[in-house]
Amino acid sequence: MHPADPAIRTCDVLVIGGGPAGSTASTLLARQGHQVVLIDKDHHPRFHIGESLLPANMPLLDELGVGEAVRAIGMLKPGAEFVSPQHSHTQTYYFADAWDKSMPTAYQVKRADFDHLLLRNAQAQGVEVHEGTRATELAWSGDRQRLDTVTSVDAQGLRTEWRPRFVLDCTGRDTLLAGQLQAKQKNPDHNSAAIYAHFRGARRLSGHDEGNITVFWFDHGWFWFIPLSDGATSVGMVTWPYHMKTRGERSLQQFLLDNIATCPGLSERLRDAEMVTPAEATGNYSYTSRLSHGEGFLLLGDAYAFIDPVFSSGVWLAMSSAQVGARTVDTCLREPGKAPAALRAFDRHMRHGPRAFSWFIYRMTNPTMRGFFMYPRNPLRMKEALLSVLAGDLFGRTPIGPSLLAFKSLYFAVNLGNPLRSWRAWRQRKRNIRPGSALPTGS
Repeated sequence: MHPADPAIRTCDVLVIGGGPAGSTASTLLARQGHQVVLIDKDHHPRFHIGESLLPANMPLLDELGVGEAVRAIGMLKPGAEFVSPQHSHTQTYYFADAWDKSMPTAYQVKRADFDHLLLRNAQAQGVEVHEGTRATELAWSGDRQRLDTVTSVDAQGLRTEWRPRFVLDCTGRDTLLAGQLQAKQKNPDHNSAAIYAHFRGARRLSGHDEGNITVFWFDHGWFWFIPLSDGATSVGMVTWPYHMKTRGERSLQQFLLDNIATCPGLSERLRDAEMVTPAEATGNYSYTSRLSHGEGFLLLGDAYAFIDPVFSSGVWLAMSSAQVGARTVDTCLREPGKAPAALRAFDRHMRHGPRAFSWFIYRMTNPTMRGFFMYPRNPLRMKEALLSVLAGDLFGRTPIGPSLLAFKSLYFAVNLGNPLRSWRAWRQRKRNIRPGSALPTGS
């Protein structure tokens, strides 16, 4: 073999990406007896945003065998607090009040530690892990209908040509396959960007509520406030493209601090705090792929779709897609005759989660929806159903459908009863999401 030629390797499943989706899927497939190889461009632990888990994460973490370890490194999260500049009070929701009382809490985690824990767990259960290894070439057959080989390059420049029976794209916002297939579509109904950093010395809620996430609305979007177990607090601003353009010559750090100063509740929490990580930014915040799978491959988690993180849904959608994806791959490899039905079920699952969260996300700045959140009522168990959504209880047997339908019907009825206010809110939203350069360059 010529020194420049890649080594040729075979495996049952090649997983590209070592985040929550990749580690979860590879662990479950290895347990089912498949030869699984995982490659990740990074070396773990590495920084990542998205620190807030949902209660629905916890049973799956227990199934993976890492539940207690996550609880040990995490910050207990009993609920979520919402703070609106249009209201004189705050509103806290507790997961224990959701329809299903068996998932009363979640955790906030430093993603570097959380992702590292999941990846090492996968490795301990038989997954062959290659860190610092980037997928560089994809070879297709049948007019890009089937993915045949993936070529990777590690930190030493060693090239390997992988010939798997199945490929899982878990590359997150890199969206490897969706990009290759020109299947990635910016979400026309939601266009935002985020700037974020970690702070030390932030003032948290007291007692039982210390670990709650807080969402602060402000004139140009919203902020997250996520307490972590090591004393740091993750703070991020999610805002619209028109507002990002007002940054001018300011650094990302200064732009973030200037906006925090316009939000009195958050500014008070951070009055004595110090920013301890560089401010970072990400744009093109919401997107989806027009396909979730193809012949011999699946797209999992953020590699398929990403939505506004206001409900902390990212890690749960990634891990639940991995759980269903692992079952799907196992069926495809062991019982090919059942593959079409399994892939259709997988596609329904992938579309359902983002759609369920997005209905609420698109309306979060509407005054009617904000009023519903700030003055919750529970007729027909509407509040319990809403809490079930916030807890990530979207895929089980909890019968929240009729109550959510009643909630949505009431929302539309109230909007119809206030046509001028509703029209103004609709017009403002259209202005907010108009296309533009959502992410300024430089730091």
